[in-house]
Amino acid sequence: MELTGKIIAEFNERGGVSSRTGNEWKAKSFVLEVPGEYPRKMVFDVFGVDRLAAFNIQVGEELTVHFDIDAHEYNGRWFNDVRAFRIDRGQAAPAPAAAPEAQAAPAAPQAAPVAQAAPIDAVPFTAPDATDELPF
Repeated sequence: MELTGKIIAEFNERGGVSSRTGNEWKAKSFVLEVPGEYPRKMVFDVFGVDRLAAFNIQVGEELTVHFDIDAHEYNGRWFNDVRAFRIDRGQAAPAPAAAPEAQAAPAAPQAAPVAQAAPIDAVPFTAPDATDELPF
């Protein structure tokens, strides 16, 4: 999967030694804000010293993040894991090519004006009688 947005936060790098392999590991989390009418935010991790150095993610950057989503169980509870495996920079939408003035397209014919509907006669408002009873 992939999302394009702006990095709005980063968290402290964390690390340790794997109990299974004995190898040292490092990871860092970032928050990506995806633009739109209702902007969405997603936290993702970059795992590994080599990826942290290669990606060199900075707050404020516009990026396309390619990530894997996985879940794991721990003590009867499930947790999501979102890890970036590739980062693309500068994924701006291409600008449309401007047509030269010599090759300008002919003007589109103007549409006929829309006929206005006749006004509806207004019904005068009358106040309800005091004897009117409403069922609610």
